[in-house]
Amino acid sequence: MEKKELYTSVVSSSARPILYDEHLCIGCNRCADVCQVDVLVHSVNQGEHPIVMYPGECWYCGACVMECPVKGAIKLQHPLMNEAKFIPIKE
Repeated sequence: MEKKELYTSVVSSSARPILYDEHLCIGCNRCADVCQVDVLVHSVNQGEHPIVMYPGECWYCGACVMECPVKGAIKLQHPLMNEAKFIPIKE
């Protein structure tokens, strides 16, 4: 069987769904392994956080945050329009 290498590049997007704390992340890549839509790709450098390759595809499910063994190392940031709250009109 012939071995092939795949190449990709980070897709630019205005969305920044996943934020890492460089000081807390241990680079275990468990968040990338659990991502349901493969937004995260393992870093080529051991010990570094995964690369957010396709930020616009994130489902904001939070599986990556729940899987992380270090509290606060990864943060899920919802888009502003998802954070908006509706307030009932007073009559």
